[in-house]
Amino acid sequence: MKLLFSGKTKDVYENPDGTYSLKLKDDATGKDGVFDPGENAVGLSIEGLGRASLRLTQYYFNQLTEAGIPHHFIDCDIEAATMQVKPGTVFGKGVEFICRRVADGSFLRRYGAYATPGQDLDYLVEVTLKDDARQDPPITEDALVTLGIMTSAEFETCKTRTKAITQLIAADLERRGLSLHDIKFEFGKSGGDILLIDEISGGCMRAYKDGKPVAPMDLIKYILE
Repeated sequence: MKLLFSGKTKDVYENPDGTYSLKLKDDATGKDGVFDPGENAVGLSIEGLGRASLRLTQYYFNQLTEAGIPHHFIDCDIEAATMQVKPGTVFGKGVEFICRRVADGSFLRRYGAYATPGQDLDYLVEVTLKDDARQDPPITEDALVTLGIMTSAEFETCKTRTKAITQLIAADLERRGLSLHDIKFEFGKSGGDILLIDEISGGCMRAYKDGKPVAPMDLIKYILE
């Protein structure tokens, strides 16, 4: 395998057959040793997180297959914490779609003069650029189109699928007594299609149980154990 990119929480390799492999690490985003999916720097390392994240990713991508939502997942090796995915390209240098059901995290830090903790946001979708140096700045649809990052039609597809996937995951968590506050996704293009890419794990979402945040390693226990 050829290493293409080494990121904060995973490495990306190109396989001889043209597919890619993602190696999930035990690192998580956060600050001062506290997990926070809204941070753009590694804040802690949790033993076994890579394998746990992959188990949850496999579980949810299988659900997306049943729901007819396109994605890049092909197969995985849980013990090696690697998953094989379809090759593709990201929009620009990477664009993240965040779906917010409840006011929390960076949303409150930015809009605290108007928003209140726990406020219902009704699947509000925000978009940010993946740009560590500029703290992952929010960006509008008009700016994405003007800068040639994606078209209006591509934006609408990603936004619609962001809401649909969030609704699916929120319903699954609610069946286990969990509440999903927000979750982030990334999309890419492959063969003319728009696919959900990356992972779907505890490191991508903010979930609560009885009003208390659920850590990524605990989330897997509620869902799969």
